[in-house]
Amino acid sequence: MTESISEKQAEVSLNAASVKNHPNPTRNEDDTVLAELGYKAEFKREFSMIETIAFAFSIMGVVASVSSTFSFPLVSGGHVGMVWGWLIPCFFVMAVASSMAELVSSMPTSAGLYYFSAKLAPPKYSALASWITGWANITGQVTLCTDDHYGDCVGTTIAAIIALLVCSGDNKVSTKDAFTMFENNTGWSNNGWAFLLAFTAPMWTLTGYDSAAHISEEISGAQRAAPIAILVGVFGTQVLGWLLFIACSFATVSVADLLTGSLPLPMGQLFLNVLGKRGMLAIWGFIIVVQFVTGAAQGVDASRVVFAFARDNALPGSRWWKRINGRTQTPVNAVWLVMAGAAVCGLLGFSAAALSSLAGASVIGLYVSYATPIFLRITSGRDKLVPGTFSLGRWYMPIGIIAVAWVSFIVVLLVFPPSQATTAQGMNYAVVIIMGVFFFASISWVVSAHKWFHGPIKNVDDSTSSVEGKEPEF
Repeated sequence: MTESISEKQAEVSLNAASVKNHPNPTRNEDDTVLAELGYKAEFKREFSMIETIAFAFSIMGVVASVSSTFSFPLVSGGHVGMVWGWLIPCFFVMAVASSMAELVSSMPTSAGLYYFSAKLAPPKYSALASWITGWANITGQVTLCTDDHYGDCVGTTIAAIIALLVCSGDNKVSTKDAFTMFENNTGWSNNGWAFLLAFTAPMWTLTGYDSAAHISEEISGAQRAAPIAILVGVFGTQVLGWLLFIACSFATVSVADLLTGSLPLPMGQLFLNVLGKRGMLAIWGFIIVVQFVTGAAQGVDASRVVFAFARDNALPGSRWWKRINGRTQTPVNAVWLVMAGAAVCGLLGFSAAALSSLAGASVIGLYVSYATPIFLRITSGRDKLVPGTFSLGRWYMPIGIIAVAWVSFIVVLLVFPPSQATTAQGMNYAVVIIMGVFFFASISWVVSAHKWFHGPIKNVDDSTSSVEGKEPEF
């Protein structure tokens, strides 16, 4: 990681010479860039620009995510919480996404965030920064369960918006009330603090867009497609989410009725009130099927993180998890590991508090892993980044500062319970989960990991392959 630029250029030249006759020039260029980063190409590059955008967008799952977290803005501001509690965080999330897009364009590898941290941190702390970022990202990836299929997600979201606006008829609030009526149902006496808690809802939705980085070794033209996918995916989710919340605000005649209705999810109660039983069951059925069937999207994302971390020998049993199946050219073992971890987390779904805490932990874990390389970019890594096709130029510093400050602020909000009157069943245990993971990562680093984990490992010159049947030594 301390190689000079000239040495890196020489390495790239040698690698380029070995693949110059490749039948696919784009793949040739992609693999050359990957070789510069220290890794050999092991995946099929099957994702086009449009497919990458669809993947990044769909993994955020607008309508399913909003349906799951609809109670938060209702409690923390009512109509104001719905409309402005979504819109305001969008500007800050775009700062995070823009900073991440710049890093992905420069270093398009499945290792993603922990690789960025390793390259941008001071050499003395490179491995530690990579270790902490990697574990934070894996925690968020495995516990993140909210994702949808692109076409179905867009279609269902638009259908929900139209249905709420059209079917509510005259039974709607005024435009003024839809945008300005504030209701504090949190139990906190400070209305400003209550409104800030509404910011947690969009943060549950606007996450997972690092997926474009983790599949970058499978993207054709990754240096251009991956950052565009992040920016377009986040912006598209923000727009559709805001329109959905505006529709919900108009259709919500009584916030109290939704919070105390017969159905446990306020969004389901809203659909029931507006569409009737059959209409509610129809659209809710789409939401459930979409979220269930396309959970594979998050599995793909998380498995690439596990594979990359194992490729750098950072996980117990790395020799198994970094194997690439020779037939499918995918990390099948890593997929099974992720599915097993998700299944264990799914068992906690029988407890609403546990499931809510897992969701909070996923957001905290992911955003900590987002902020770490961005923080290093604006501090120790100011002169280390080689710009890719997408660059923030001189704006990287103010945008990076905004991004890091926002993550620091939102992490504090995410560990607070949604209301002041909290019982053991309604407590937010996300901080317990996150602290448990960081405690494990810290202790393991002090005890042994600092001796054998040295950050990303170059394998571009290895004579062996990690394809099944040719397993490298752990």
